[in-house]
Amino acid sequence: MQRRQFLQSTLAGALASTMPLAGASTSLKYVPTVVSGDIQAVTGDGNPITLRASDVQDFSNRLKSHLLLPHVDGYDQARLLLNPSFDKRPALIAQPTGVADVQSAVDFASEHELLVAVKCGGHSASGKSTCDGGLQIDLSKFHGVRVDPKARTARVDGGSLLGELDHESMAHGLVTTAGTVSHTGVGGLTLGGGFGRLARRFGMTIDNLLELDVVTPDGKLQRAAPDENPDLYWALRGGGGNFGIVTSFLFALHPMQRQVVRARYSYPVAQAKQVLRFYGEYAEQIPDDMELSFSMIAPPGGAPPVVSLGVVYSGDVSRLEGLLAPLQKAGKTTREQVSTMDYVALQRSGDFDDPRANGSYQKSGFIGAIDSRMVDVMVDNFDPKPNRVTWFSFQQTGGAIGRVAPEATAFAHRESSHNMLSFMAWRHGDDPSEHVADIKRYWSNIEPLTRGFYSNDVFDETQAQINANYRQNFPRLLEVKKRYDPGNLFRLNANIAPG
Repeated sequence: MQRRQFLQSTLAGALASTMPLAGASTSLKYVPTVVSGDIQAVTGDGNPITLRASDVQDFSNRLKSHLLLPHVDGYDQARLLLNPSFDKRPALIAQPTGVADVQSAVDFASEHELLVAVKCGGHSASGKSTCDGGLQIDLSKFHGVRVDPKARTARVDGGSLLGELDHESMAHGLVTTAGTVSHTGVGGLTLGGGFGRLARRFGMTIDNLLELDVVTPDGKLQRAAPDENPDLYWALRGGGGNFGIVTSFLFALHPMQRQVVRARYSYPVAQAKQVLRFYGEYAEQIPDDMELSFSMIAPPGGAPPVVSLGVVYSGDVSRLEGLLAPLQKAGKTTREQVSTMDYVALQRSGDFDDPRANGSYQKSGFIGAIDSRMVDVMVDNFDPKPNRVTWFSFQQTGGAIGRVAPEATAFAHRESSHNMLSFMAWRHGDDPSEHVADIKRYWSNIEPLTRGFYSNDVFDETQAQINANYRQNFPRLLEVKKRYDPGNLFRLNANIAPG
């Protein structure tokens, strides 16, 4: 309605009468949103604030793309995340298409001390990429990947998705660690550390990050690299979105064949403990170019849980038979699947059944060795119910991940052997209280066996738990936070509160 009223205004009519039709059509592509009245919003501290229409209009005028307000086309689509349970309503949404727009959005938020949420892929497990009453900066229209095959690097815009990076780099026979679901945002995954199917071979995503361009809370565009703002470069590799909005990533790429091997072996649920014990022992023996995972999933409807071991192998196929043979003896297999698969297709394979697209809740934790006590706790307390998905799994770490010193980047959990995930998902609209209570009860038995958690999986941890999770790197991260974001403009993350 606002856009239509604007087009009918005297100014629009005057412009139309003095410009050729084609020129008018081109110019209208970036017509600013008309702000018809003051807007009620909230600050980062949760206090109410009134944004004057003239100030918001000036902000809109500075943007190349539309500023989205409630009841404007595109607003409802932009505000939602992958998990539809997060039904929040920002006061306004900026959708930058370039660095200048990001700077304008950060300047406006800083000037008014607004609550700020930054969204890319919308995968935030705890809903921190949207907010009620604040400014959501939606980077989804600011994307692109440029590969330099000679230098073996990829320059990635801040709003890009992992699938874009995989698609462009693999076209040159090059790759880097980039998650497991292609519609994940590059920014969110990378800044928290970045796991993926190739992390044991090539290191975490942050281990392949050569430099970044970042808009800091003062609105400045700064380069973060080993030779420029090295403190910021260090902090952005595992410190999350605490320090600004990254507008460009430069990644190192590695040669790899396009075809990889994917295998899955399923076993009866009665053999869950036996298979999990085997997994803990065998995972310590395999080479870096093999990723081995364990999962136990109870689907909705009351069907028996499924126990399985999964493999992604990117190495020499002549070694494959010997590496897979032990999995056939881990238990009585009920199903065996081994196939060669295009790596980019593999990265897309979980896009459409991602359970986070329903209501969900999760807990995660890093562990060392999988011992008999852990096996008993995990399996004996497993509590499936027919009205949800109940799931726990182990993502293998180690390999190249563990050969980086814990202090070399802000990500400190280098000694872990696995990231353990406990997860429940239910139909959107169902009462979540039963499921949340169940997973918290389940996790209360498991958490004492863990040492910290993946910050990208932060959910409702206390500030003390978040601080402790950065471990020995927290004091240095706190100093960087105080230097670049003393007002805590960027707080919707695994937050480092400056005090």
